[in-house]
Amino acid sequence: MQIIFYEDKNFQGRFYECRNDYPNLSHYLDRCNSIRVLNGSWMIYERPEYMGYQYFLQRGEYPNFQEWLGFNDSIKSCLVIPQYSGSYRLRLYERNNFGGKMLEAMNDCPSVFERFHQNDIQSCNIFDGYWIFYEQPYYRGRQYYLRPGEYRRFTDWGAMNARVGSFRLIRD
Repeated sequence: MQIIFYEDKNFQGRFYECRNDYPNLSHYLDRCNSIRVLNGSWMIYERPEYMGYQYFLQRGEYPNFQEWLGFNDSIKSCLVIPQYSGSYRLRLYERNNFGGKMLEAMNDCPSVFERFHQNDIQSCNIFDGYWIFYEQPYYRGRQYYLRPGEYRRFTDWGAMNARVGSFRLIRD
Protein backbone atom coordinates (compact mmCIF):
# COMPACT_ATOMS: atom_id res chain seq x y z
CA MET A 1 0.00 0.00 0.00
CA GLN A 2 1.32 3.40 -0.94
CA ILE A 3 -0.13 6.90 -1.32
CA ILE A 4 1.67 10.22 -1.84
CA PHE A 5 0.11 13.55 -0.80
CA TYR A 6 1.31 16.79 -2.42
CA GLU A 7 0.70 20.31 -1.15
CA ASP A 8 0.28 21.80 -4.61
CA LYS A 9 -1.69 20.86 -7.71
CA ASN A 10 -0.19 18.59 -10.37
CA PHE A 11 2.07 16.75 -7.89
CA GLN A 12 4.18 19.80 -7.03
CA GLY A 13 5.50 21.22 -3.78
CA ARG A 14 6.13 19.48 -0.49
CA PHE A 15 4.95 15.88 -0.33
CA TYR A 16 4.45 13.10 2.16
CA GLU A 17 4.35 9.37 1.44
CA CYS A 18 2.26 6.91 3.48
CA ARG A 19 2.27 3.12 3.47
CA ASN A 20 -0.29 2.54 6.22
CA ASP A 21 -2.93 4.30 8.35
CA TYR A 22 -2.00 7.74 9.54
CA PRO A 23 -4.23 9.64 12.01
CA ASN A 24 -2.65 13.09 11.65
CA LEU A 25 -0.94 14.37 8.51
CA SER A 26 -0.91 17.95 9.86
CA HIS A 27 2.66 17.44 11.06
CA TYR A 28 3.84 16.93 7.47
CA LEU A 29 1.56 18.98 5.20
CA ASP A 30 -0.32 22.27 5.49
CA ARG A 31 -2.70 21.42 2.66
CA CYS A 32 -3.26 18.78 -0.01
CA ASN A 33 -3.97 19.64 -3.64
CA SER A 34 -2.93 16.45 -5.45
CA ILE A 35 -2.49 12.76 -4.69
CA ARG A 36 -0.93 9.71 -6.28
CA VAL A 37 -2.22 6.31 -5.17
CA LEU A 38 0.50 3.87 -6.21
CA ASN A 39 -1.34 0.82 -4.90
CA GLY A 40 -4.17 -0.19 -2.63
CA SER A 41 -7.49 1.41 -1.75
CA TRP A 42 -7.63 4.29 0.72
CA MET A 43 -10.04 6.49 2.62
CA ILE A 44 -8.75 9.99 3.13
CA TYR A 45 -10.27 12.39 5.65
CA GLU A 46 -10.63 16.14 5.84
CA ARG A 47 -9.65 16.29 9.52
CA PRO A 48 -7.25 14.46 11.85
CA GLU A 49 -8.27 11.23 13.59
CA TYR A 50 -10.42 10.08 10.63
CA MET A 51 -13.02 12.83 11.01
CA GLY A 52 -14.81 15.18 8.61
CA TYR A 53 -15.48 14.57 4.94
CA GLN A 54 -14.32 11.17 3.69
CA TYR A 55 -13.09 10.32 0.18
CA PHE A 56 -12.50 6.89 -1.33
CA LEU A 57 -9.45 6.59 -3.59
CA GLN A 58 -8.07 3.69 -5.61
CA ARG A 59 -4.91 3.38 -7.68
CA GLY A 60 -4.47 6.40 -9.91
CA GLU A 61 -3.49 10.04 -10.13
CA TYR A 62 -5.56 12.91 -8.75
CA PRO A 63 -3.92 16.19 -9.95
CA ASN A 64 -6.28 18.43 -7.92
CA PHE A 65 -8.78 18.02 -5.09
CA GLN A 66 -11.77 18.25 -7.46
CA GLU A 67 -10.62 14.93 -8.98
CA TRP A 68 -11.44 13.10 -5.74
CA LEU A 69 -14.63 15.23 -5.37
CA GLY A 70 -13.05 17.20 -2.55
CA PHE A 71 -14.70 20.30 -1.09
CA ASN A 72 -11.35 21.89 -0.20
CA ASP A 73 -7.60 21.24 0.04
CA SER A 74 -7.70 19.85 3.58
CA ILE A 75 -6.63 16.22 3.99
CA LYS A 76 -5.46 15.43 7.52
CA SER A 77 -5.67 11.63 7.93
CA CYS A 78 -5.82 8.43 5.88
CA LEU A 79 -6.77 4.76 6.26
CA VAL A 80 -5.72 1.75 4.19
CA ILE A 81 -8.73 -0.35 3.22
CA PRO A 82 -7.80 -4.01 3.70
CA GLN A 83 -7.73 -6.26 0.67
CA TYR A 84 -10.74 -8.54 0.70
CA SER A 85 -11.76 -11.37 -1.63
CA GLY A 86 -14.68 -12.97 0.19
CA SER A 87 -18.43 -12.52 -0.10
CA TYR A 88 -20.28 -9.26 0.54
CA ARG A 89 -23.47 -8.84 2.55
CA LEU A 90 -25.22 -6.05 4.42
CA ARG A 91 -28.64 -5.19 5.83
CA LEU A 92 -30.16 -1.71 5.90
CA TYR A 93 -32.96 -0.69 8.27
CA GLU A 94 -35.42 2.19 8.23
CA ARG A 95 -35.17 2.72 12.01
CA ASN A 96 -32.46 2.92 14.70
CA ASN A 97 -31.30 -0.31 16.35
CA PHE A 98 -32.19 -2.47 13.33
CA GLY A 99 -35.89 -1.70 13.45
CA GLY A 100 -38.55 -1.38 10.79
CA LYS A 101 -38.33 -2.36 7.17
CA MET A 102 -35.12 -4.18 6.18
CA LEU A 103 -33.22 -4.52 2.90
CA GLU A 104 -30.48 -7.10 2.39
CA ALA A 105 -27.89 -6.64 -0.35
CA MET A 106 -24.83 -8.48 -1.63
CA ASN A 107 -23.85 -6.11 -4.43
CA ASP A 108 -23.80 -2.46 -5.50
CA CYS A 109 -26.96 -0.38 -5.37
CA PRO A 110 -26.98 2.76 -7.57
CA SER A 111 -30.29 4.01 -6.12
CA VAL A 112 -31.52 3.04 -2.66
CA PHE A 113 -34.84 4.76 -3.36
CA GLU A 114 -35.50 2.67 -6.49
CA ARG A 115 -34.65 -0.55 -4.66
CA PHE A 116 -35.89 0.18 -1.12
CA HIS A 117 -38.50 2.90 -1.83
CA GLN A 118 -36.98 5.28 0.69
CA ASN A 119 -33.75 7.20 1.27
CA ASP A 120 -33.64 7.38 5.05
CA ILE A 121 -31.54 4.56 6.47
CA GLN A 122 -31.28 4.77 10.25
CA SER A 123 -29.12 1.69 10.95
CA CYS A 124 -27.27 -1.12 9.20
CA ASN A 125 -25.36 -4.31 9.79
CA ILE A 126 -22.32 -5.10 7.65
CA PHE A 127 -21.83 -8.86 7.74
CA ASP A 128 -19.16 -9.29 5.06
CA GLY A 129 -16.89 -7.02 3.07
CA TYR A 130 -16.09 -3.33 3.01
CA TRP A 131 -18.59 -0.80 1.64
CA ILE A 132 -18.93 2.86 0.68
CA PHE A 133 -22.24 4.64 1.32
CA TYR A 134 -23.03 7.76 -0.72
CA GLU A 135 -25.45 10.45 0.35
CA GLN A 136 -26.95 10.74 -3.15
CA PRO A 137 -28.00 8.24 -5.83
CA TYR A 138 -25.55 7.03 -8.46
CA TYR A 139 -22.49 7.25 -6.19
CA ARG A 140 -22.47 11.02 -5.64
CA GLY A 141 -22.27 13.26 -2.60
CA ARG A 142 -20.69 12.64 0.78
CA GLN A 143 -19.03 9.26 1.21
CA TYR A 144 -18.85 6.95 4.23
CA TYR A 145 -16.61 3.93 4.73
CA LEU A 146 -18.20 0.96 6.51
CA ARG A 147 -16.43 -2.19 7.68
CA PRO A 148 -18.00 -5.32 9.13
CA GLY A 149 -19.96 -4.49 12.27
CA GLU A 150 -23.14 -3.07 13.71
CA TYR A 151 -24.14 0.54 13.08
CA ARG A 152 -27.11 1.19 15.38
CA ARG A 153 -27.67 4.74 14.08
CA PHE A 154 -26.44 6.71 11.10
CA THR A 155 -24.09 8.77 13.28
CA ASP A 156 -22.14 5.53 13.94
CA TRP A 157 -20.84 5.66 10.35
CA GLY A 158 -20.14 9.41 10.59
CA ALA A 159 -23.21 10.75 8.77
CA MET A 160 -24.95 14.00 9.71
CA ASN A 161 -28.30 12.68 8.46
CA ALA A 162 -29.90 9.34 7.60
CA ARG A 163 -29.83 9.87 3.85
CA VAL A 164 -28.23 6.99 1.91
CA GLY A 165 -28.73 7.44 -1.82
CA SER A 166 -26.50 4.61 -3.04
CA PHE A 167 -23.82 2.18 -1.92
CA ARG A 168 -21.13 0.00 -3.42
CA LEU A 169 -18.75 -2.67 -2.29
CA ILE A 170 -15.02 -2.06 -2.32
CA ARG A 171 -12.94 -4.30 -4.55
CA ASP A 172 -9.31 -3.96 -5.52
